[in-house]
Amino acid sequence: MEINPYTAGCEVPIYGAQSEKGTPLRIDDIARELGRSIETVGETLVAPFSDPVIRIGVTGLSRAGKTVFITSLVANLLDRGRMPQLLAAGEGRILSAYLQPQPDDTIPRFPYEDHLAAITSDNPYWPEGTRRVSELRLSLKVAQRGLLAGMSGPRTVHIDIVDYPGEWLLDLGLLDKSYAEWSAEALGRLTKREAGSDYAATVANVQGDAPLDEERARSLALGYRAYLETARKEGFSDLTPGRFLLPGDLEGSPVLTFAPLHKPEGAAKGSLYQEFERRFESYKRNVVKPFYREHFARIDRQVVLVDVLGALSAGPQAFEDLRQTMADILMAFRPGRNNFLSRILTGHKVEKLLFAATKADHLHHTQHGALTALAEALLRDAKDRADFAGAATSAMSIAALRTTTEDTVTHAGKEVDVVKGRRLDTGANAASFPGTLPIDPSHVLAPARSGARDWSSGGYRVMEFAPAPLTLRAGEGPPHIRLDRAAQYLIGDRL
Repeated sequence: MEINPYTAGCEVPIYGAQSEKGTPLRIDDIARELGRSIETVGETLVAPFSDPVIRIGVTGLSRAGKTVFITSLVANLLDRGRMPQLLAAGEGRILSAYLQPQPDDTIPRFPYEDHLAAITSDNPYWPEGTRRVSELRLSLKVAQRGLLAGMSGPRTVHIDIVDYPGEWLLDLGLLDKSYAEWSAEALGRLTKREAGSDYAATVANVQGDAPLDEERARSLALGYRAYLETARKEGFSDLTPGRFLLPGDLEGSPVLTFAPLHKPEGAAKGSLYQEFERRFESYKRNVVKPFYREHFARIDRQVVLVDVLGALSAGPQAFEDLRQTMADILMAFRPGRNNFLSRILTGHKVEKLLFAATKADHLHHTQHGALTALAEALLRDAKDRADFAGAATSAMSIAALRTTTEDTVTHAGKEVDVVKGRRLDTGANAASFPGTLPIDPSHVLAPARSGARDWSSGGYRVMEFAPAPLTLRAGEGPPHIRLDRAAQYLIGDRL
């Protein structure tokens, strides 16, 4: 047994129209917001006479399990035998469920069938992770209850699930920062990380007031991107700009050819620093803002998946970085994030936030309570800010796809609660005990906040498991842990 303790344009001042930092809003920004407000008003007027729609955003940082969460959620809503805590399902009021064409013709469809095939094949494997925005519409025909049951027939509720990389959500925090502010923060972080040593040494010798040289600019951007990639592998979470890691069709474009620099005393037009500053502002205007307008600002309910166990395994610094990152993510939900036109004319706000600590199946059920408590404590700063914004929040520990079984074994003369599964790296069957999570979360948070480099308890080592072969009976979706409770929180009130 093996025991293992994410174009420069003219600005025309409009009287009274300013961003939160007091800078004039551009005409195209105003036009877009007016268009969006008209669309929202139209939706509001039509809504009472049409089938209700719930837009659920699903995000999380790399390896948090977004793809599997969506796949398993949809499968378990189509076949609801394992969803007793989704009350409408437990009461038998969901009469049918079916997939249908999504309403947004310009957004790729979430490849549900491909991902389901990956986790339910004879030799199951983890599907490819999220690299772009995608969407899926699932419709539920639901019987009314109480007095409404005798007065009207079943109604259809549409659930639009929007999948997007968590690294892109982190970029929303850049909207309130100047290039100088972002550079100072980014350089401050990387000097504390082993992965940032190469870029820190390089940028120390860069003269920001020197004339722009495109080859030099490209080299710096590639060096900074290499640091981000390495830091992500080491378990760190605060990795902006997010499109550096998932560039897509922007690969090699000027809008992704910049990097943090130390601010020189003077930087004339045409200097490296000034051009990087211009490109940073272009990134916010042409990449971050369109994502906010087109996708994020339309979400009704939001799921944020958090790999708490992965951060524990990576050590105190990675755990503290995750805590700060989740607090920064929640700033995207607070009042005042939109400019004044968006606040006054649209007023759309996320109603519910669910923070889900994933991979609960990597722990024996006796430790699930400690994992949930740790997730709640880890996200306390973020959750308090969201509560202040008026959004309902909840934290829970889940496993969208259960990959293990539980057992109690004798090791070194003591009984140990373990989980057993198929190792991801070798495929061999193995038992895992990642360590005992403390009942008091402060025993983890305190050393992480104080800058400790290692856990005094000896550490937590979480084994990575491959999906297990499944034998599903008719009407059953894939096995999970508390996915039905997550679904009840997200959509139960609308069913």
